[in-house]
Amino acid sequence: PRSFSAAELVRAAPAPLRPYLRLMRLHQPAGTWLLYLPCTWSIGLAAAPGCLPDWRMLSLFGVGAVLMRGAGCTINDMWDRDYDRQVARTASRPLAAGDISTFQSLVFLGGQLSLALCVLLCLNYYSIILGAASLSLVVTYPLMKRITYWPQLVLGLTFNWGALLGWSAIRGSCEWSVCLPLYFSGVMWTLVYDTIYAHQDKKDDIVIGVKSTALQFKEDTKQWLSGFSLAMLLSLCMAGMNCNQTFPYYSAVAAVGAHLAHQIYTLDIDKPEDCWKKFASNRTVGILLFVGIVLGNL
Repeated sequence: PRSFSAAELVRAAPAPLRPYLRLMRLHQPAGTWLLYLPCTWSIGLAAAPGCLPDWRMLSLFGVGAVLMRGAGCTINDMWDRDYDRQVARTASRPLAAGDISTFQSLVFLGGQLSLALCVLLCLNYYSIILGAASLSLVVTYPLMKRITYWPQLVLGLTFNWGALLGWSAIRGSCEWSVCLPLYFSGVMWTLVYDTIYAHQDKKDDIVIGVKSTALQFKEDTKQWLSGFSLAMLLSLCMAGMNCNQTFPYYSAVAAVGAHLAHQIYTLDIDKPEDCWKKFASNRTVGILLFVGIVLGNL
């Protein structure tokens, strides 16, 4: 029997489409969730007291997250196709495996960015400019692993732009006393989950010369992750206080802290399958916080 999942949908797609769907990682939706959830936090916090978040805006940002995550993965694979061939986990990616050409990927990227622009143009002028400003991060992030041991920090700056954009899409501009702590908390969260993710490939990364926080922190990883988690929680508290959030919100922040503590305590950085499991479980972290924001606002 077939299960209903993103991976199953990709497998059931017509054969000519599959490489493109895999190129945009439609079969691995964890990354799309991690891009989308900071948008939902911001949209939820920007809602009027006693009101639910704007469901039209949540839907619009959901479509945007699928498109921009797909575009980011396409850019990443175009930059990294030679590296990907040398890593067991990534050797089967469409560009690395030769399933599609660089030119076909470039045309596909143009299509994704054009559709994402259509989504962006549905927002107010302030948000259009703010959203367009993130494109430089999207394009340059894949290069960072070549020049710094902190590419995860650049990914955090890129992946959490929605924490700024969601608020401005609702309110017309950013309330920096709320948006900046929320954005910073998302960046710290990305450093947690993507450092865990990077531990899957550390042996291959050493051989091919790719840098990451996993290689930088080594056996001290858990201490660093604990510090990032604490910074995330403190920033979430600051954002909540600056927009008068209530008890359910802080309960959710506490639940997020407990989830992160369990992740870090039980993490085995030398087992790739455990690293993937912990990485993917961060979707629960983001959903917990979103539910807390909605209930706190009500």
